[in-house]
Amino acid sequence: MVKDRQLAKEEIERLSVELERHNRLYYEEAQPEISDREFDEQLRHLRELETQFPEFASLNSPTQRVGGAPLDGFTQIEHPVRMMSLDNTYSEEELIDFYGRLQKQLDTAEIPVVIEPKIDGVAVSIVYENRSLKYAATRGDGRTGDVITHNMRTIGRLPLTLPEAAPASLFEVRGEVFMPNAGFAKLNEEREDIGDAPFANPRNATAGSLKQLDPKITAKRPLDLIVHGFGKLEGFAFESQNELYDLLRTCSLPAAPKVWKAENLEETLAAVREIDQHRHELPYETDGAVIKVSAIASQRQLGVTSKAPRWAIAFKFEPEQAETQLHSIDIQVGRTGALTPVANLEPVFVSGSTVSRATLHNQEEIERKDIRVGDFVMIEKAGEIIPAVVRVLTEKRTGDEVPFVLPDRCPACETSVTHVEGEVKVFCRNPVCPEKMRRQLRHYASRGAMDIEGLGSVMVDQLVDSGLALDIPDLYRLQFDDVIELERMGQKSVEKLLAGIEASKSRPAWRFLFGIGILHVGSTSAQSLMGHFRSIEALANATVEELEEVDDVGTIVAQAISDFFEDPVHQNRMAQLRDLGLPFAAADSESSEAGAETSTTLADTTWVITGTLSEPRDVFADRIRSAGGKVTGSVSAKTSYLLAGEKAGSKLSKAEKLGVKILTEEEFEALLNTE
Repeated sequence: MVKDRQLAKEEIERLSVELERHNRLYYEEAQPEISDREFDEQLRHLRELETQFPEFASLNSPTQRVGGAPLDGFTQIEHPVRMMSLDNTYSEEELIDFYGRLQKQLDTAEIPVVIEPKIDGVAVSIVYENRSLKYAATRGDGRTGDVITHNMRTIGRLPLTLPEAAPASLFEVRGEVFMPNAGFAKLNEEREDIGDAPFANPRNATAGSLKQLDPKITAKRPLDLIVHGFGKLEGFAFESQNELYDLLRTCSLPAAPKVWKAENLEETLAAVREIDQHRHELPYETDGAVIKVSAIASQRQLGVTSKAPRWAIAFKFEPEQAETQLHSIDIQVGRTGALTPVANLEPVFVSGSTVSRATLHNQEEIERKDIRVGDFVMIEKAGEIIPAVVRVLTEKRTGDEVPFVLPDRCPACETSVTHVEGEVKVFCRNPVCPEKMRRQLRHYASRGAMDIEGLGSVMVDQLVDSGLALDIPDLYRLQFDDVIELERMGQKSVEKLLAGIEASKSRPAWRFLFGIGILHVGSTSAQSLMGHFRSIEALANATVEELEEVDDVGTIVAQAISDFFEDPVHQNRMAQLRDLGLPFAAADSESSEAGAETSTTLADTTWVITGTLSEPRDVFADRIRSAGGKVTGSVSAKTSYLLAGEKAGSKLSKAEKLGVKILTEEEFEALLNTE
């Protein structure tokens, strides 16, 4: 280990630059110079140096790609330049009208434009200062967005520092975060394997990933980024969109792999048609084309409306549909017991792949669309990804079609199903339903929960089918002689499985809570619950009102937790798991509040940050957390302090009404120094 401080500082700087270079080679140019193992070894060395010499560690270090501790909430920041949306057009006639307006306003017949595939993702603003990532934020309402810097750092193609060719002062770029189709499909397969509901489409998955409070969860999601515009610039200017694209590539910022250029209306229409024709060959979901006037001077001349630029428009493609026949309807039982009808279709090619199954969501959806077994139906890929039945071709009915009614008993265990107030789905409430337990065991063993090595989907199926494990406690009673009899199980495989099961007893208590599968309790709320109650026993004995006091827990979640622990079957299961040595109490090393640090300077205080401060709000939020405080997004009677900058707005007014103590930035600094 390096002992000299100056040598350590130089080595940290060298490794940071070198690892960022390797990141660019890997993600941008697909020409890695070192192996993954060599990269990981250098990264580990850098992390060790930063741990030994934290004064030299940077927020933009390559070690921060996976993020730090979970956040208590997102702070907001005002965009340097308002983020606008685009007006949409749905026909070539409307696009021709748009071009005509450009010709009239610019008083010229031919207007150079650029055309890009429209990515259906999440719009973001990324701000660099002195060529170093300062912060990233969502669009929000266009004027103010959520700071998501921690999560954006997990995207491998986003450079944390820019090369010398980049603007040296403030450089704000705009882009779209998305999930590539292949990554989205794999993510959904993994979710289904552990019994979780698949995401509806890549955009929803992307939005949910960016709003995770724990950046380590975001890091496991296959997110990508394309930069396509700019916001505020200082000491730098562009004359055209083409110049921007050139600079993006020079700066290793991920830009669209292909941008079409057109000099007149005919070329513009041809480019839009070409993108439509080949959109299914793209690695990401696209629902249209974006047309932008290329010259920046012309953009300024055209100006903006209250919500959109007049110099750009989005041409939305019609979703591709196909006709097929619905042969039968199956019922899937999820790990929470939810019954979901799934249509079995005559295989048909649509939007680039063959579709043979489509979710029907619930009985209400089936009745609303009057879907019957034997119907000919039109299907499309919702969001170009998930197959959905759009409508029934009633004119093709012969009279042999059969209406479908969701069964009143679970198809897996014959238990009567129940309707939950406020839910459109029906549930099997049998705690030991074999299909529920199959999915429950997959979830329990998954990486996000108890992370049991060797206990994948195939192994779970074998244990359930053989009767060796029909409930979670059964896992901890498995014997070598029983498991060795299963198909394709040798001595090493059995030893690995049993060791993985035993090792799961040392997992943090919040993972255990998440793993047991309480309805509506995800990993984030599990961390908050264990941070608050500190033990499963205290949680089980809490009232609904006490549960609602915890962040991330509302009335519905609180009631689901209460119902779970009141169920005798669950009580018996939990008693067995306690006797088997599972973690029922949070360890001392686990935070008393999810995401809090070890310092106690601001312990037991809750903060809200608003207005414009000297640095992005997430910088102040990190300082509050590092001092033991907690940061939330809204003012309430529980708020201890409001840190208010300029243009504080409604949060300041609410804090004044509630009598919350309001601090300026200077008073905040004084409080920290005094403490």
